[in-house]
Order: sequence, then C-alpha cells, then structure tokens
Amino acid sequence: MPDPCVIGVDLGGTAIKLGLFSLEGVLQAEHQRPTPQPATPGAVCMEIVEAIGVLDPDGRASVVGIGLPGPMDAEARIARVCINLPGWEEVPLAAWLEPRLNRRVTLANDGNCALVGEAWKGAASGFDDVVLLTLGTGVGGGVMLSGELFTGHHGAAAEPGLITLFPEGPACNSGNRGSLEQFASITGLQRLGADDPAALAAAASRGDQDALAIWDRYGELLGTGISSLVYLFTPQLVLLGGGLAGASAHFLPAVRREVMSRVQAISREGLQIKACALGNGAGRLGAARLAIQRLLPSAPPQAG
Repeated sequence: MPDPCVIGVDLGGTAIKLGLFSLEGVLQAEHQRPTPQPATPGAVCMEIVEAIGVLDPDGRASVVGIGLPGPMDAEARIARVCINLPGWEEVPLAAWLEPRLNRRVTLANDGNCALVGEAWKGAASGFDDVVLLTLGTGVGGGVMLSGELFTGHHGAAAEPGLITLFPEGPACNSGNRGSLEQFASITGLQRLGADDPAALAAAASRGDQDALAIWDRYGELLGTGISSLVYLFTPQLVLLGGGLAGASAHFLPAVRREVMSRVQAISREGLQIKACALGNGAGRLGAARLAIQRLLPSAPPQAG
C-alpha cells in the first residue's frame, strides 16, 4: 500500500496551485490551473474538486489543506471574507468540499500557509519572529511571534496588505483607502507604469533604466509599509513571497534602503529582509502542513 499523503491547495486570484505531499513534506505530484473568472465560491469549489481528482485520482490523501486570501472562522471551516474574490462572505467551503472529495478539509489564510511552509522547509526555518508578505493579485501575509502564528482575537489578524500607506490613496476592496496593497500588488505596480510584471522584470535584467526606476519606486513604497510592520513586531526576518517576489533582485535594495532610513536602529537590530526560498510553492506546502497538524494528530512530529 502506498504511504499516506496530504494535499495542499493555494487559491489565488489568477491560479489554483495544488501539491500532493508525503507526511514528511516531500512533493509527490503537482497540478495547477487558472482560477475561474469570475472566481465565485461555487465555481472555485467545483474547480478544486476537479483539480484534486486529477492530482490524486487514487485517493492516496485523506486530508486537504486549503489556503485562501482572507480570514477563516475559529474552526477553520468557513471563509469569512476574501476581499478580492467576488461573493466570498461566510462561505462554508470545507462543508461543501468534504462530501464531494470524500476527504477531510481544513482552511487557512494563504499568507499564514506561506509562512508555515517557509518555517517548515524554507527561509524561515530556525526563526521565531517572522513577518511574511505575499505580493501578487493582492498583498497578504502572516506573522509568527515566538514560533507561533499570530492570528489575533477572532483569527483575522495579520493582514499586512491592508495597513494604510497614504490616507488619500486609491480605494481598497477592504474599505480602506491607500492601503499597502494598492501600491505593492500587481495593480500597484501597474499604476507605476508597468503593464506586465514579467516583461518589466526582463527589461530590468537587461539594464533598461526606465524599468529599473519603476522597480526602485515600487521598492520604496513597499519598504515604507514594511517599516511600519517592523516597528510593530520587531521581527528577526521579513520574507517576501508571491508572484512579484520573483523580481525581488530588482526592488529589494530599495526596500532595505527605505527600512534603514525609516526605522530606528534598535527596532531593526539583526533584521534580515529577503525573498522566500520556496517561491510560489510555499502556500501549498504550508496548507498541507496545517492539514497534517489539525487533521492527522497521530502523525509523528516533523523536523522544522
């Protein structure tokens, strides 16, 4: 009989990324498909069911962890709100999926999933105090303090993309104005004059001065937001993940420069700021890890 496995799913605004993992976190198979447009709850639910059927047709995994862009309820079964997905309010996604998958399901914030993945097998391994930002369609993230995820009073804490950067800035789907997300997401990058992030990164790699200037300004804005987060949490490590982090070589110098200029020395003592080690795979790995912890409590503990 094949060894037991677990499925991790990372639901984003443009793609659904899935991985089939051993209980030790070794990737066995993977699958990716576009997120339905519009990404309504029903359409996404059926897409996940179909995708898991492709990924694990033999039913090797008995549990599924799913990362979503928003907070969950305390039982990790209801998506409370996903501000960049239409119609996502109080969606009982786990209850919808379980009878269709014949597997148990747990939900988590996608930023928390990315942080758990990086803490297990990536750049946050060995760190106790970490802030992670995911830079993509939106800006999510997670916070780990003293080795534990910080989720706040109702489980909705650690939404770093929704802090205010400019009070009179563009409206945010959260109800805020001028949030960090409006400047550090793909949409924010496009506001600076970049139609296609991949093309902008390629141009910067060729030494195009206009492209390099856009990435530098993007890094300044992101670094301004990160400075506030550093003052709040004084982390050992700030990690940047998500699709835009692949171009981090072009904007990390500006991020670090901005944090150095804005944050007093004692609050950034020993601070490291760098890209995630697992790339876009961190979210699905972390979702799988949370499924193991929550739904397979008899599984042996794994090394970080």
